[in-house]
Amino acid sequence: MGRIMAIVSALMFILPLYSNTAHIVRVEGMIDEGVAFYVQRSIDQAEKEGSSFIIFEINTLGGRVDSAIKIKDGIISSPLKTVAFVNKRAISAGALIALSCDIIVMAQGSSIGAATVVDQTGDKQSEKAQSYFRSEIASTAESTGRDKDIARAMVDEDIEIEGLIESGKLLTLTSEEALEYGMCDIVVSDHEELYAFLGIISSDVVSSYITFAEKVVRFLTNPVISSLLLTLAFLGLMFEVRTAGWGVGGTIGLIALALFFGSHYMIDLLGNIEIILFIAGTLLILVEILVIPGFGITGILGISCIFASIYLTLLGKNPTGDDMLNAGAVLSSSFILSITGIYIISRYLPESKFLDFIVVRDRQQRGAAVKTSEHYRSLQGKTGTASTDLRLSGKIEIEGKTYQAQSADSYIEAGTNIIVDRIEGNKIVVIKNKE
Repeated sequence: MGRIMAIVSALMFILPLYSNTAHIVRVEGMIDEGVAFYVQRSIDQAEKEGSSFIIFEINTLGGRVDSAIKIKDGIISSPLKTVAFVNKRAISAGALIALSCDIIVMAQGSSIGAATVVDQTGDKQSEKAQSYFRSEIASTAESTGRDKDIARAMVDEDIEIEGLIESGKLLTLTSEEALEYGMCDIVVSDHEELYAFLGIISSDVVSSYITFAEKVVRFLTNPVISSLLLTLAFLGLMFEVRTAGWGVGGTIGLIALALFFGSHYMIDLLGNIEIILFIAGTLLILVEILVIPGFGITGILGISCIFASIYLTLLGKNPTGDDMLNAGAVLSSSFILSITGIYIISRYLPESKFLDFIVVRDRQQRGAAVKTSEHYRSLQGKTGTASTDLRLSGKIEIEGKTYQAQSADSYIEAGTNIIVDRIEGNKIVVIKNKE
């Protein structure tokens, strides 16, 4: 009896090691770097837990080419058996992901194909981009035992396959057509048929979900949100340069930059080059502000380094021509919007409560802020001396009284004679007195 119990116990220990288990990873919506990060994390988790299969349930109209290639590389390099379950559609980048799997299963009524490279408006990209993706999808299909010519026809409408697709049309296969031409292994009606085909049951399947943090990162790296973050960063930091003290504007700017770079760092879009460029740019600008009078080559180099860092971060890995244009558009539009914003705030809101909120003033500033605008206007044309260096803003002395002022020039050295050029609300704007 004891021997039988020992055998049963051994079997209970050994059998789980040979049982089939699977991780199911849902690849849905737009393919972006956030999805690529989530998929790679799920692959690593499945390998760590010793699953027999990784099932990629695909329902997507496509997305970024570089993100799809990253997902494809992760799937092909995995030692586990990979299964693509095309549930509804695997279009464009989704087709590449499906073709990278060892087994392709399609749900009834689903489709796969239409993988030509297009921009965000749906227009076809250059032949260079088409050639690259055509080669990528063909080599992927060949590596998993699929027909590379059919795969090419999904990208290039000039490819003709007798009995399947004529020249001038882009190939998209229904589930039954994919089965007939060997581009999928079986067509199923539901998950249970899929599991039966793989020799597993639903209780053997572990679902992998995108985490809340990954959803936040996907949101922050969305091109529209990235543009908004950059606009807030530029606006806040530019406002701090133009005003005395440190306020909410600068804090918002730093937070926006932290969210931008942090989110892109988490999905591996921020590399060492981008970090080095950003740090170098920041240091050069600090040197320009704190050490070197005026604004010259050091400041220009600093700004250029920061812009290059942001541009490369937006660009990503293996960028297409459209990715380059989009990155440039996001960066330039954010900068233009921030300049427009600082102009509107400075010109039309000089005495508003909003301005008081985003600028933290010292006691002297608060005292000056409650003086009447008539008193400030009485200073128009008066002469005085710069009490401190005016790197855009600083202190001046007029008739024995000290005021916070802003230079209309780039830099005024302490001790320089000044004249009040104009009054903008509670802001005194001065220039060098050349008389």
